[in-house]
Amino acid sequence: MTTGIDFGTTNSVAAQWNGEYVEILELGGQGLDADWGRPGFEKLYPSVVGTSSLRAGALFGWEAKLRSEKAVEACKRLLREEPLVTVGGRRFAATTAAAGVFRSMAAAAQEEAATEIGEAVITVPANATGAARFRTREAARAAGIAVRTLLNEPTAAAIAYAHDMEEDGEFLVFDWGGGTMDATLLLHDDGFFDEKASRGVNKLGGLEIDGRLRRMVLNRAPARRKWSESEQRQFALDIERNKILLSSQEFVRITTPDGNAVEIGQDEFSAEIQDLITRALDPVEECLEQARIDPSELKAVLMIGGSSQIPAVRDAVAEALDCELVGPELCHPLTAVAEGAAVCAAAMDGELKSIIRVVNTHALGTVTKDQYGKREFSALIDRNQRLPQQRKKSYQPSRDGVSKLTVEVWEGDPDRPVDHPDNVKLTELPLAYPERSRAAEDGAFDLEYTYSKEGLLTVRATLQKTGQVVLDGEVRVFGDATVPPEIEKELQDLFSLRTTGREAPRPTHPQPVPVVSATPAVPAQGRQGGAVTAARPTPASMAQSVKAAQQPAAALVVDGSNLAWNGRPPRSAGGQPSFQALQAAIKSLRFKNPDRDIHVVVDATLRHDVAADERPLVEEAIAAGTVVQPPAGTEGRGDALVISIAEEVGGVIVSNDNFAPFQKANPWLLDVGRVLGATQSQGVWVFNPRRPNVTGAAGRRR
Repeated sequence: MTTGIDFGTTNSVAAQWNGEYVEILELGGQGLDADWGRPGFEKLYPSVVGTSSLRAGALFGWEAKLRSEKAVEACKRLLREEPLVTVGGRRFAATTAAAGVFRSMAAAAQEEAATEIGEAVITVPANATGAARFRTREAARAAGIAVRTLLNEPTAAAIAYAHDMEEDGEFLVFDWGGGTMDATLLLHDDGFFDEKASRGVNKLGGLEIDGRLRRMVLNRAPARRKWSESEQRQFALDIERNKILLSSQEFVRITTPDGNAVEIGQDEFSAEIQDLITRALDPVEECLEQARIDPSELKAVLMIGGSSQIPAVRDAVAEALDCELVGPELCHPLTAVAEGAAVCAAAMDGELKSIIRVVNTHALGTVTKDQYGKREFSALIDRNQRLPQQRKKSYQPSRDGVSKLTVEVWEGDPDRPVDHPDNVKLTELPLAYPERSRAAEDGAFDLEYTYSKEGLLTVRATLQKTGQVVLDGEVRVFGDATVPPEIEKELQDLFSLRTTGREAPRPTHPQPVPVVSATPAVPAQGRQGGAVTAARPTPASMAQSVKAAQQPAAALVVDGSNLAWNGRPPRSAGGQPSFQALQAAIKSLRFKNPDRDIHVVVDATLRHDVAADERPLVEEAIAAGTVVQPPAGTEGRGDALVISIAEEVGGVIVSNDNFAPFQKANPWLLDVGRVLGATQSQGVWVFNPRRPNVTGAAGRRR
């Protein structure tokens, strides 16, 4: 029997076709307590991994969500970039944490539902990147689950609805869950499902909405002291739970760890998230425009995902489309995706008649340089193409005498600059010529992309002159890694964890930063004759190096406003800082330093200095706590806060500023290894050690 699994950002759901109807498996419900006892929650399995000093080993599901002192949540969202996460004081790849959720679900199905999860149709967001799709499949495989196919979540919901209602026509699926927002337009005709258009927004979901509610509470009752990790975690749970209650109650009362109670009304909460709702509606308009369909032609509008059930969200969608939405009793917002995946699984097993066609939501291509050396996105497969899809395009070296090239595989929006956050480099593939070409035209080759309906990509390059294939294979590695994480081995380590209580506290005063050669920010991979060889790190090697470390690596404290101005004209010349450039820098830092905590500080003026379309991004980052700014009235603006944090945690500052006004009071700023400079070159960020000048103007441009 094949299972349908909705692997969600906040919660996961498993379902099976029993021969007559879809049955939702109730897994891990014994960990659900009275405070979280909402109708239908017993069918949810939180996508959480955690540990507690009161319980042995790693915890999963409701046990992890409600009883962990430290937890890794939103495992699914982490698969986009594959950071390392900490569980029980040890570092693991994010894919390992996701695999742990899959395996624990399979174990719970066997123990509590007396059924096996051996094969599964697993759902992914319609706008999930190729890297996220690959890692989802690898996580399930490592957990012992054979993946029959990866199915887009909106399509799965439409399948569930059409199967129950036996309706044909155009369906619009508004899928807003914990991590992403997707809008998908589908045609259903007698068991035939065809995705006609799909657009979405990454990192826009319940987590961002939680951030807004948290901000509302803390604006009225600011923290009076530093909260412990367990207090912070409990506060986060209270925020999430009360957000859910605000969908059915006019008011909620939230108490902070300081004991201050704050009352929040449904109307004011709705007003606080209106801009997020507006952003969530953009993909709906783009889908209708792409398919050239008027809202009046829609047969049904399905609202799935927990965030879609917020009254203000349902009202906004109904008003925008001028239609009546399908109610939760006909399309359950939390289980419809798993139900549809189970129906799809039954169809693949031959028990039901159904044909499913899907489209890709991101363009796939490579990066080339124009005659001026500017990097451009060259698309091979445009977005909204029916899958599977195979496309070919011709390229040649930019100069004579080339013996090898690097083919960059990119996914995103070719209408945006290459360094835009919507564009993601999946991997780099080497192309070696059998012999050095004399002229550039002799090195011309056909680059062919084959994209499967599961969202998996194969790249092939053939020399035009000889017909020789010089590159051929499935894209199995993403980012700058060269070897996939050793997920199965790490998974064994995860399930054999033995917690021993509290971890040692981090230092609260400056600590000596170990300096290795002239590049302390780049982990050394080996030594030869006393010299450091700079081999490219892989996720597996980084995880191993972290495990072997005797002390945690020094935190990085980023002078965000300084980096946002990097490479920009001064204010006097009409220049503006770029928050998207700052985000790209942080992303690069996180990949190169997966074992380090990263603090990002911006001036309070940054949200006003950036372009208008970037202001919501700055506000969201501040609300989510991924970026901090100095409190009003703080002397020295962001510079002072950067230095304070670095001093508090013994961290390394990332900035091109000299911090001249602060050097006398903080002489450690001039120590070797305490400051890294940042340089952006054609979308690539490089970080090198620097020693601020003892005198001189600050590097920030205004």
